[in-house]
Amino acid sequence: MPKPPLDHFGLIAPWFDRLIPPPRPERLLDLLELHPGMRLLDVGGGTGRISQAFVNSGAEIVLLDPSPGMLRAAQQKNPQWVLCQGIAEALPFASGSFERVLAVDSFHHFWEHARAAQELTRVLAPGGRLVIEEPDIRRLAVKLIALGETLTLMRSHFYPPQALQAFFQQPGIRTSVIESQEDFNFWLVVERLA
Repeated sequence: MPKPPLDHFGLIAPWFDRLIPPPRPERLLDLLELHPGMRLLDVGGGTGRISQAFVNSGAEIVLLDPSPGMLRAAQQKNPQWVLCQGIAEALPFASGSFERVLAVDSFHHFWEHARAAQELTRVLAPGGRLVIEEPDIRRLAVKLIALGETLTLMRSHFYPPQALQAFFQQPGIRTSVIESQEDFNFWLVVERLA
């Protein structure tokens, strides 16, 4: 797997939460249906800006991110979190380890999207749910963000909802797309059938 030429997120980790505030958590809370005792994996969890909304859920929260700088910022925010440096394409967890998996604003940063999709579903427990929140590339503002990420050598690749959904089409998996008229994101919900 090629290494990125620059750890963009590590450079901005100390200011990340101020530069990019977390989204309102209500939609994610509804989609995740997180309950006490569950294990939640936040893939590309960075500073924990999203996982912070789930601190009082009673779930065990595991953050995975490739950037050491982002994980240091997460550790300062909440020493209770389990932190793991790694990539979505090679998750260091046993199959079926998590009842819930979350990837907010991170899928377009993965390097091998088909492989990442396989790994994200592999670690889901039977009856588990993966929620992906991504910017909708069909919107002009997101196209400008994508251009900016290309110019800064981030190698991001944004997908429209149905193209992202196609990565998860496999036996035993059910998917649904939720689009929004109010903001620039969409959500893909992936469920491993029991």
